[in-house]
Amino acid sequence: MKLIVGLGNPGKEYDGTRHNVGFSVVDLIAEANGAKWKADTKHHAVITKIVADDDQLILAKPTTFMNLSGQAVSALAKYYKVKPTDILIIQDELDLLPGTFRFSAGGRAGGHHGLESIQEFLPKFELPRLRLGIGRPATHKADKDWVLTKPKGKELELMEETTGLAAEAAIDWSIRGIRAAMNKWN
Repeated sequence: MKLIVGLGNPGKEYDGTRHNVGFSVVDLIAEANGAKWKADTKHHAVITKIVADDDQLILAKPTTFMNLSGQAVSALAKYYKVKPTDILIIQDELDLLPGTFRFSAGGRAGGHHGLESIQEFLPKFELPRLRLGIGRPATHKADKDWVLTKPKGKELELMEETTGLAAEAAIDWSIRGIRAAMNKWN
Protein backbone atom coordinates (compact mmCIF):
# COMPACT_ATOMS: atom_id res chain seq x y z
CA MET A 1 0.00 0.00 0.00
CA LYS A 2 1.20 3.48 -0.90
CA LEU A 3 -0.02 6.98 -0.09
CA ILE A 4 0.05 9.82 -2.62
CA VAL A 5 -0.74 13.20 -1.06
CA GLY A 6 -1.42 16.25 -3.19
CA LEU A 7 -0.85 19.47 -1.25
CA GLY A 8 -3.20 22.42 -1.55
CA ASN A 9 -5.90 24.41 0.18
CA PRO A 10 -9.53 23.24 0.41
CA GLY A 11 -12.31 25.46 -0.93
CA LYS A 12 -13.54 26.63 -4.34
CA GLU A 13 -11.68 29.93 -4.04
CA TYR A 14 -8.37 28.02 -4.22
CA ASP A 15 -9.25 25.75 -7.16
CA GLY A 16 -6.82 26.32 -10.01
CA THR A 17 -4.32 28.38 -8.00
CA ARG A 18 -0.61 27.73 -8.25
CA HIS A 19 -0.53 26.49 -4.64
CA ASN A 20 -3.08 23.78 -5.49
CA VAL A 21 -1.19 21.96 -8.24
CA GLY A 22 -0.78 19.00 -5.86
CA PHE A 23 -4.57 18.72 -5.63
CA SER A 24 -4.78 18.98 -9.44
CA VAL A 25 -2.40 16.05 -9.94
CA VAL A 26 -4.23 13.68 -7.57
CA ASP A 27 -7.56 14.80 -9.08
CA LEU A 28 -6.28 13.73 -12.51
CA ILE A 29 -5.13 10.35 -11.17
CA ALA A 30 -8.52 9.77 -9.52
CA GLU A 31 -10.42 10.83 -12.63
CA ALA A 32 -8.33 8.59 -14.91
CA ASN A 33 -9.17 5.65 -12.65
CA GLY A 34 -12.88 6.42 -12.19
CA ALA A 35 -12.33 6.95 -8.44
CA LYS A 36 -14.64 9.10 -6.32
CA TRP A 37 -13.45 11.25 -3.44
CA LYS A 38 -14.91 10.83 0.06
CA ALA A 39 -14.45 12.86 3.21
CA ASP A 40 -12.26 11.31 5.89
CA THR A 41 -12.73 13.84 8.68
CA LYS A 42 -10.99 11.63 11.24
CA HIS A 43 -7.78 11.89 9.22
CA HIS A 44 -8.23 15.51 8.03
CA ALA A 45 -8.46 14.70 4.32
CA VAL A 46 -10.56 13.66 1.39
CA ILE A 47 -9.38 10.34 0.03
CA THR A 48 -9.94 7.78 -2.65
CA LYS A 49 -8.33 4.45 -3.42
CA ILE A 50 -7.13 2.96 -6.69
CA VAL A 51 -5.01 0.00 -7.76
CA ALA A 52 -1.83 0.33 -9.82
CA ASP A 53 0.18 -2.74 -10.77
CA ASP A 54 -1.64 -4.85 -8.13
CA ASP A 55 -0.75 -2.36 -5.37
CA GLN A 56 -3.38 -0.31 -3.55
CA LEU A 57 -2.82 3.43 -3.67
CA ILE A 58 -4.52 5.89 -1.35
CA LEU A 59 -4.84 9.32 -2.91
CA ALA A 60 -5.33 12.15 -0.43
CA LYS A 61 -5.99 15.88 -0.33
CA PRO A 62 -5.57 17.36 3.17
CA THR A 63 -8.47 19.49 4.38
CA THR A 64 -6.31 21.25 6.98
CA PHE A 65 -5.10 24.01 4.65
CA MET A 66 -1.55 23.97 3.36
CA ASN A 67 0.22 25.15 6.51
CA LEU A 68 -1.16 22.24 8.58
CA SER A 69 -0.72 19.45 6.01
CA GLY A 70 1.36 17.42 8.45
CA GLN A 71 -1.72 16.63 10.55
CA ALA A 72 -3.34 14.81 7.63
CA VAL A 73 -0.21 13.10 6.31
CA SER A 74 0.73 11.83 9.76
CA ALA A 75 -2.80 10.63 10.58
CA LEU A 76 -3.19 8.81 7.25
CA ALA A 77 0.26 7.20 7.43
CA LYS A 78 -0.40 5.91 10.94
CA TYR A 79 -3.91 4.66 10.23
CA TYR A 80 -3.02 2.83 7.02
CA LYS A 81 0.43 1.78 8.32
CA VAL A 82 2.22 3.25 5.33
CA LYS A 83 6.02 3.43 5.56
CA PRO A 84 7.53 6.88 4.89
CA THR A 85 9.29 5.56 1.76
CA ASP A 86 5.81 4.64 0.45
CA ILE A 87 4.45 8.19 0.78
CA LEU A 88 4.72 10.62 -2.14
CA ILE A 89 4.11 14.32 -1.47
CA ILE A 90 3.07 16.34 -4.54
CA GLN A 91 3.70 20.07 -4.12
CA ASP A 92 4.13 23.40 -5.88
CA GLU A 93 7.71 24.67 -6.25
CA LEU A 94 8.68 28.33 -6.67
CA ASP A 95 12.25 27.43 -7.68
CA LEU A 96 11.18 25.47 -10.78
CA LEU A 97 9.78 27.09 -13.91
CA PRO A 98 6.17 26.46 -14.94
CA GLY A 99 5.99 23.43 -17.19
CA THR A 100 8.68 21.53 -15.28
CA PHE A 101 8.67 19.04 -12.43
CA ARG A 102 11.20 17.00 -10.50
CA PHE A 103 11.20 14.10 -8.11
CA SER A 104 13.33 14.34 -4.99
CA ALA A 105 14.06 11.79 -2.31
CA GLY A 106 13.46 14.27 0.50
CA GLY A 107 15.33 17.38 1.46
CA ARG A 108 14.54 20.59 3.27
CA ALA A 109 11.25 22.44 3.07
CA GLY A 110 12.84 25.52 1.50
CA GLY A 111 10.19 27.84 2.95
CA HIS A 112 7.25 25.71 1.81
CA HIS A 113 4.92 25.80 4.81
CA GLY A 114 3.08 22.61 3.85
CA LEU A 115 6.36 20.70 3.86
CA GLU A 116 7.43 22.37 7.08
CA SER A 117 4.26 21.05 8.71
CA ILE A 118 4.82 17.55 7.37
CA GLN A 119 8.42 17.58 8.61
CA GLU A 120 7.18 18.72 12.02
CA PHE A 121 4.88 15.69 12.28
CA LEU A 122 7.29 13.22 10.63
CA PRO A 123 10.68 14.74 11.56
CA LYS A 124 12.87 11.68 11.15
CA PHE A 125 11.81 10.77 7.62
CA GLU A 126 12.87 11.89 4.17
CA LEU A 127 9.64 11.57 2.18
CA PRO A 128 9.72 11.24 -1.60
CA ARG A 129 8.40 14.39 -3.29
CA LEU A 130 7.17 15.40 -6.70
CA ARG A 131 7.73 19.15 -7.11
CA LEU A 132 5.81 20.99 -9.82
CA GLY A 133 7.22 24.29 -11.04
CA ILE A 134 5.18 27.44 -10.59
CA GLY A 135 8.09 29.88 -10.93
CA ARG A 136 8.52 33.15 -9.10
CA PRO A 137 6.67 36.35 -9.91
CA ALA A 138 8.34 38.73 -12.35
CA THR A 139 7.54 41.64 -10.05
CA HIS A 140 8.52 41.89 -6.43
CA LYS A 141 5.09 40.77 -5.26
CA ALA A 142 5.09 38.59 -2.17
CA ASP A 143 5.29 34.86 -2.84
CA LYS A 144 2.07 34.38 -0.85
CA ASP A 145 0.14 36.55 -3.32
CA TRP A 146 1.73 34.70 -6.24
CA VAL A 147 0.96 31.17 -5.08
CA LEU A 148 -2.69 32.01 -4.31
CA THR A 149 -3.45 33.36 -7.79
CA LYS A 150 -4.41 31.45 -10.92
CA PRO A 151 -2.01 31.17 -13.85
CA LYS A 152 -3.17 32.52 -17.23
CA GLY A 153 -2.28 32.19 -20.89
CA LYS A 154 0.87 30.26 -21.79
CA GLU A 155 1.70 29.64 -18.13
CA LEU A 156 -1.71 27.99 -17.62
CA GLU A 157 -1.17 25.80 -20.71
CA LEU A 158 2.25 24.71 -19.46
CA MET A 159 0.95 23.93 -15.99
CA GLU A 160 -2.02 21.93 -17.31
CA GLU A 161 0.32 19.86 -19.49
CA THR A 162 2.68 19.38 -16.56
CA THR A 163 -0.05 18.16 -14.20
CA GLY A 164 -1.00 15.49 -16.72
CA LEU A 165 2.59 14.28 -17.00
CA ALA A 166 3.05 14.50 -13.24
CA ALA A 167 0.00 12.27 -12.72
CA GLU A 168 1.61 9.68 -14.99
CA ALA A 169 4.94 10.10 -13.18
CA ALA A 170 3.30 9.62 -9.75
CA ILE A 171 1.85 6.29 -10.87
CA ASP A 172 5.27 5.34 -12.23
CA TRP A 173 6.76 6.16 -8.79
CA SER A 174 4.21 3.87 -7.13
CA ILE A 175 5.24 0.98 -9.36
CA ARG A 176 9.01 1.46 -9.72
CA GLY A 177 10.09 3.55 -6.71
CA ILE A 178 11.76 6.91 -6.24
CA ARG A 179 15.17 6.19 -7.81
CA ALA A 180 13.69 4.76 -11.01
CA ALA A 181 11.18 7.62 -11.19
CA MET A 182 13.97 10.17 -10.73
CA ASN A 183 16.03 8.54 -13.47
CA LYS A 184 13.12 8.50 -15.89
CA TRP A 185 11.41 11.82 -15.20
CA ASN A 186 14.04 14.28 -13.89
